[in-house]
Amino acid sequence: MPLHSVSVAGVVVRDDGRVLAIRRADNGTWEPPGGVLELDERPEDGALREVLEETGIRVSVERLTGVYKNMNRGVVALVFRCRPVGGTERTSSESTAVEWLTPEEVEKWMGEVYAVRVLDALDSTIAPHVRAHNGRHLLESA
Repeated sequence: MPLHSVSVAGVVVRDDGRVLAIRRADNGTWEPPGGVLELDERPEDGALREVLEETGIRVSVERLTGVYKNMNRGVVALVFRCRPVGGTERTSSESTAVEWLTPEEVEKWMGEVYAVRVLDALDSTIAPHVRAHNGRHLLESA
């Protein structure tokens, strides 16, 4: 029986439209904060925990905005749109920078499979989006 890993991420949107992002310590890429969901954890609680651990920002979850599967690694990511409710930006052992990016900076700084998660969360017309990718690029729907 195949095993999948489940990760969660929070796309944290400020009132001015900027989005919280981290530069990962392990590979230097810009991404929304997130990580592996614990076995005994609700998805929304995992997103809250990961955002706080990686950025110092406390958030509330608004809604699920996307489900993304890395077809090469068997990782399913659940992405939630969140809003900040407290805390102060700080780096962690997992992040070398924490920034509030404009949507244009997201498109420029993040790889395709992470930028689309943020842009999907900013899109209020359709939710949730369901997409597959190979780790670097989105795959066409069947």
